[in-house]
Parts: sequence; C-alpha cells; structure tokens
Amino acid sequence: MKTQHRAYLSGLALVGVGLAAVVMLAGPAGLGAQENLGRGRVTGNVLDENKRPLEGVRIIAQSLTALTTKLEARTDGKGGFVIGGLGTGLWRFSAVKSGCQDAFQDVDVRQLRPNPPVVLVLKPIQAAVPKDEAIKGAMDVLARGNELLAADKYPEARELLETFLSGNPEVYQVRLQIGLCWLKENEPERAEAELKTLLDHILKVSGSYDKDAALASQALAGLGEAAVRRNDIETSMTHFRRALDLSPTNEILAYNVAEILFSNQRTDEALPYYLMAIQIKKDWPRPYHKLGIAYLNKGDFVKALEYLRRFVAMDPASPAAAEARQTISAVEKIKSSTGRP
Repeated sequence: MKTQHRAYLSGLALVGVGLAAVVMLAGPAGLGAQENLGRGRVTGNVLDENKRPLEGVRIIAQSLTALTTKLEARTDGKGGFVIGGLGTGLWRFSAVKSGCQDAFQDVDVRQLRPNPPVVLVLKPIQAAVPKDEAIKGAMDVLARGNELLAADKYPEARELLETFLSGNPEVYQVRLQIGLCWLKENEPERAEAELKTLLDHILKVSGSYDKDAALASQALAGLGEAAVRRNDIETSMTHFRRALDLSPTNEILAYNVAEILFSNQRTDEALPYYLMAIQIKKDWPRPYHKLGIAYLNKGDFVKALEYLRRFVAMDPASPAAAEARQTISAVEKIKSSTGRP
C-alpha cells in the first residue's frame, strides 16, 4: 500500500480551501532531477480584487503526477507570466505574494495543443495587517511555518503552526495544515485527531459541513488518507465518499475513490467512480486509461479497447500512451486468435 499513498495524498490538495489567514502549500523548485518535464507551455495573469494586474508575483507550477517537480516564474508589469517545459498531466499553478492569500488553479497540461490561460486573483490576508506587536509576531510564526511546509520540512512546519494555533485558536482552519503534516510524517492517528477536531470546529461555527463544504471535504479526504495508511479500507471509503458528497464536482476525489477500490480488487465498485471522474471532467485522459485497464481485468475486451483508444487519442505523447498502444495490440491479437467479438 505504501506506493499508493502519494497518489491519494496529492488529491487532498486539489479540493482547495479559501482560508482568511492560512497560506496554502507552495514551494521553491527542486534542485535535483525533476520528472514530468516536456514541451507544454502555460500563460496567465495575476490580478487583485479590483482586476488590476499585479507585478512581481511569484508563480509556482507543481506537477501533481510528479510532486517533486516545480517550476517558477514572476509576473511582469502587466501581471502576465509564461511557464514552459511542462510535461503532460495535471499541474497546479499557484500565485504567492506577501500579505495575500495564495491562489491556485489546476490545469491538465497538454504538449501538442495550446493550453487554457490561467487567471489568478489575489486577495489580502486581513489578519496580516497587525494591530499590535503580538499579532505581528503571530503572523510571522505562521508565515515561517508555511515556508517550512513548502520546503517539505514537515515536523518543523507542524511545530510552528501548532505554536501559531495556540496563540490564535480562532484560526481553527490551520488544523488542516497540521493534520496534513502528520500524514506526511506517517502518523495517521495523530492526523485523524487533528482533522476530527477541525470538523468539530466547522460544525460548531457553521452548523453543518455544507456551509463550509470545501474545508470539510478537504478534512474528510485527509481522514480517508489516514485510514488508507492504517489499511482500513472500509473506513477510508466512508470518509472519501462523504468528501465527494460535499464536493460532487471534484473529479480528483472521484478518481481517488476509484483508485482505492481498484487497488483492492474491487473493480466493479471502482468503475462508477472512474466514470464519474470522466463525467465531471470529460477531457481528463487519466480515468480513460484506468477504465481501459479495469475493463481488461474484467475480461471485457470491447470496453477495454474503447477506453484505451480514447485515452491514446486524447494524450498520444504521454509515456502511458505508448504502453496503452502495446496493450491494445495485444488485446486485438487475442481477439483475433480466439474469435471473440
């Protein structure tokens, strides 16, 4: 199960949570060898709340299929940016500016056709304007904690974020970041305790998860990941399904539910969730590929070939497409030799 943990955890960050005083994950480009690079190119703009361009904003592009791969740029005088060298697949584009909430957008990057432009709107962090030295000191702690989080220094980040929370208990949303740190430290029980406390706060403040659906969905997905790490698949599925109920248009959550089921030989249960991911985002190639493999496992050659061919047509330059072509050829030979339709 350990090889699956990174895929599930990456999906947590895709839900997106707008927090008044919490800086979301972002980090500097890695110094070592990076994966999932290619010829893809994405342009975009960063604006303030009044639609004015922002210059000098740090833009971070992080591959969500190779999490250590990050590229950076800065916006020009018109708020524009260009990042090239991107490989095929999902990338997260984050805008980071001191005194503002981070903003991000996920793009399914292609190499053989133009990618849609990214528009990111930065809003000020109200709590970042200190009224006294105590508040300023707390915000400095929060900023440093998130810098460590971005640098994958999870124990250090967690300790500082816990320090911030102890002095600012009203900013309960930061428990999400602390919980994710515990997950990264492979401490699922502690992560669960933090995330359950966060959910209790949501109910106390909002009255229901529906009124803070994005944050609650993120916390539930974190509980699902924690259960996966404990090999408690049934509990994991309960949490992920509740998260999906709150965010029914999140294709990553649907895909992750399917992946957990499929990796545990529950193919029939996985199929509807792969199909849901496609219904939500029809131009996302990955679930087509996995549907082809799932139907192949069921011995349904017709549907396996249908989805594998659609995947290859959608993403012909990817390494997985080359593998899919080989699978298609092998299945066609089996069909021909056995006379199966």
